[in-house]
Order: sequence, then structure tokens, then C-alpha cells
Amino acid sequence: MTSLRFDEKLRRDIAGRLGRFDVRRRPDPGSLKHAAVAIVVVEADAPGEAAFLLTRRTPKLRAHGGQFALPGGRVDAGETMEQTALRELHEELGVLASTDDVLGRLDDYPTRSGYLIAPVVVWLSGKVQLLPSPSEVATVYRVACTELFRPNSPEIVPIPESDRPIIRLPLPMATVNAPTAAMLYQFKEVALAGRDTRVDHFEQPVFAWR
Repeated sequence: MTSLRFDEKLRRDIAGRLGRFDVRRRPDPGSLKHAAVAIVVVEADAPGEAAFLLTRRTPKLRAHGGQFALPGGRVDAGETMEQTALRELHEELGVLASTDDVLGRLDDYPTRSGYLIAPVVVWLSGKVQLLPSPSEVATVYRVACTELFRPNSPEIVPIPESDRPIIRLPLPMATVNAPTAAMLYQFKEVALAGRDTRVDHFEQPVFAWR
């Protein structure tokens, strides 16, 4: 795959595939706390090419400082998953989006650190100005969606600490681990390739368990 055009056809294709996808939702997370993240499709730095937004958290954050992540956070009382994802997108990257920009959801992903994350796919047309919050975001990247189709991706690696393998995605800036890697891989499989692929069985690296 050489390119994914950032155009109305891709938007319709993603929305259609997500609309047909049977999302696994867990309304009662038990001991887990609900959270949501935004997988945001934008125009890449290369004009006409589709990309997604990826952040690197500031090292000063108490939890998961310095790690690669999608914009997101814990669900506030009374919020839907979509509202949380959009609020966090605004707080972290200064981007205002509405529910009309939401194309759909992917499977809930449980994390070792105690969260049940709902990935929400958002499409932002036109030129998007990013104003990352310095208290939360060290760097924000526009990563071409074609990077998710690398021939050596994903990396599925067994670890002695778990009976489940970890999943990693090699990207231009770094190799990204789960949970971000798991959710981006499912985005690629479901939204971009039209394959019903599940990822909640993939493990996270040990350093992310806390």
C-alpha cells in the first residue's frame, strides 16, 4: 500500500466499516475505571495523505510519563465515551471537534494499570492547528496511516511474565507498545483494511503494568 488519500471516500469507507463492526463493549468494568481515547484522522504533512495523531506524554506526568499515547483520559461523571474523547482532544491538543466528527468506536481495551479504554475514531477535515498542552504533551506527531501497513508490523512477542504475548508497532519515531499499539492495530485492521480483528488478548509490556 503506497498511500491512503485523505478524501471523502476514505471518510465514508472508515465510517462504513466501523458502522458494520460488532464492537465489544463492557458496560460494567468491575474494578477497572472507564477511559476513552481519540484516534484522530487528519491530513498528513504530505498534502493529500491521511495521518493519525500520536502524542508523547511529558516526562513530568505521574502516570506513564514519557510514553507514546493517544489523546484521552478518564471519563467524567455524566459523559459518554465520545464526549470524553473529544474533551481530552481539546485539553491536550487544543483541537475543538464535535460529535459530528466521530466516525465510530473500536473494542474496549483493559489495561494493567486499571483502566478500560474505549477508542473513538474522529475525522477532522481541513487544516488542523495543533496547540499541545505543555503540562501533558511533550510532542505531537502526524503519522501517515500507511505506516500501520509496514511489512514487519505488528511485532508479536512472548514474555515470561504473562501467558499472553505483547504487541508492538514500529513507527518512524519509535516502537510503540500496547495499549496504544493494540488500539492502533485494530484501527488499521477494522477501519482501514475492513477486517474484523480483535486485540484485547494482547498483553502490555511489564513497565506499563503500573
